Amino acid sequence: MKRLLIYLALLLTSTWIQAEPNMALLASSCAGCHGTNGHSKGEMPKLAGLEQDYFIQQMQDFASGARESFVMRHHAAAYSETEIRLLAEYFSKQ
Repeated sequence: MKRLLIYLALLLTSTWIQAEPNMALLASSCAGCHGTNGHSKGEMPKLAGLEQDYFIQQMQDFASGARESFVMRHHAAAYSETEIRLLAEYFSKQ
């Protein structure tokens, strides 16, 4: 029984690590301000179509405080470098 539980735990962990990230889900937290898929219709900047390097730099600047925004500082700081790169790729293709 113990071996079976260990095997199942390893299998589930392995499957979770290899799973493709759900980019639409990751980007959905941006939609409240920046519109669905980054297509802002209001005063907020559009994220759709931004160059990846520009997006990454802006997120790094928000996280470090080099670019000021209380809301964005907290959002940007909560993402990992990998997540920021994935978001940059996602929004560049919108």
